[in-house]
Amino acid sequence: MGVIVVGAGISGVACARELASSGVDVRVLERSHSVGGRLGVHRHDGRPADTGAAYFTVDDDGFGAQVQRWESAGLARPWTERLAVFTGTERDEGKPGPMRWAAPSGLRSLVADLAEGLTIEYRREVAAVGPGPVVDGEKADAVVVAMPDPQARRLLDPGSPAAAAVQGREWNPVLAMVAGYPARVWPDLPAAFVNDHPTLSLLADDGLRRGDGAPVLVAHSTAAVARIHDADPQAAAPEMTAAVAELLDLHEPPDWTHVHRWRFAAPARPREDAFHLGDDGIALAGDGWGKSKVQTAYLSGVQLGRALAERLGRPHR
Repeated sequence: MGVIVVGAGISGVACARELASSGVDVRVLERSHSVGGRLGVHRHDGRPADTGAAYFTVDDDGFGAQVQRWESAGLARPWTERLAVFTGTERDEGKPGPMRWAAPSGLRSLVADLAEGLTIEYRREVAAVGPGPVVDGEKADAVVVAMPDPQARRLLDPGSPAAAAVQGREWNPVLAMVAGYPARVWPDLPAAFVNDHPTLSLLADDGLRRGDGAPVLVAHSTAAVARIHDADPQAAAPEMTAAVAELLDLHEPPDWTHVHRWRFAAPARPREDAFHLGDDGIALAGDGWGKSKVQTAYLSGVQLGRALAERLGRPHR
């Protein structure tokens, strides 16, 4: 029967990759047309811009080894160690921190690389994961649900241990706006956290992040703004572009904007556990297991994949 993984974000794909490398029959079901999940990308005239995670950091040897493989393949690049901080409209250059990594083709390309060779069914909407375990009535040796808790809860049997594990966890929304300008006229700014601002929480120069110098900025909203514009994300563009203009002293509007809604962008609080694996064969993984980061999601999938392979008699090789 094998293992069914529901969700082709980085945690689900990393889990499936680990299972496959241990000789476990595994299949990934993804409701979208591509892998990546919240490592989202918007393309304008063919050029990608990250609308999900702004970057990733590395402090784990296992993830670091994978990042080095991506770097050697030209898929990942070191970006910046310094992020500025806006408090209101006052800018502080900030202190050096961990290296932030980016991807020339967008972070989704890293998940696509992990997915090479895996069996993935796209545009496959799952309705229910139940005891057995079963996915829409199809029995499996184990089922992995790799997605934010509120989305997982909709699929799970209410009486299952997995449902109890995701019950009542609050997640915050974000709107990600990509804005293309006629020219680069703002001060040098890889990226900045925006604190105590009514509209924005983060601002990134996508031309510097991508390495092509394009005059493209990406701004993340506050959770409050995302909730207000939940039904019509693009309606937030005037407010968000005005806030960007104020922070960077811009006098010309962008040529185009695109706003993407992430209804479940990040959990409000972290967990200590790296994943959930119940005696009933239903498991959970993702960046909601640990501190919400790209590395967390990857490691959650890998560690769950190893634990599942061990349970199924196919230990990590």
